[in-house]
Amino acid sequence: MEDILRKFCEYGMENKDHQGYTHDWVTLLPAVQLAYNTTKDFNDMWKRACVKAARCIAEEKEYNKQRWDKSRMESDFKERDQVLVSTLNFNILQGPKKMRDSSVGPFTIIKLIGKNAVEVKLTEEFTRKPPVFPVSLVKPYFQTEEDKFPSRKKNLTPPEIVRVEGSPCPVNKIINSRKIRLNGKDQRQYLVRFKIQTANTDKWLAKDAIPHGNLHLRRFRASRRTEKSHK
Repeated sequence: MEDILRKFCEYGMENKDHQGYTHDWVTLLPAVQLAYNTTKDFNDMWKRACVKAARCIAEEKEYNKQRWDKSRMESDFKERDQVLVSTLNFNILQGPKKMRDSSVGPFTIIKLIGKNAVEVKLTEEFTRKPPVFPVSLVKPYFQTEEDKFPSRKKNLTPPEIVRVEGSPCPVNKIINSRKIRLNGKDQRQYLVRFKIQTANTDKWLAKDAIPHGNLHLRRFRASRRTEKSHK
């Protein structure tokens, strides 16, 4: 109110209406009084705004918490558990992305990184991948139980390839290479994965011992170049 009266009493101030007529400031006091009495106090408005803002923030926190809790589960992984890892962020797999497996494994957990991450022991073909994964990309691996699935075969080992004596064993791909010293000479060997076989049957072979070695070597080197280009 003091600021309003000071403005009205200011020296040299002319109070004109919309028609251009000059009025004495005393004649405008009733209008000032009406405006002051009918206008909400700023302090009251500020307090109500703060209360509303605090309520909105609390409601937003609760909404985000409920939305997060719906899709998040507390992990109960332990060391030495067998798990499968999602291939969502794997760039070292070959073939079209839509045709790849959704997960790989099983891998053994060797360390828990807090409650939201685990460190696993990767196999040799995935050694270039960091071994730490968030729990959202990991799921438990369950072996087949005979009592739950009596119709399934007990022997889950892939059948061995029957081949005629003297014929080469079919090669699926080359997954790694190394240089060793044999008989005083350096020799390059390649880790070969055979068709319809598990990683346990992989063998280190020289180039001359690999059936269709030139073809598989070209594919292996092309895959290595692709991996380097993605890094």
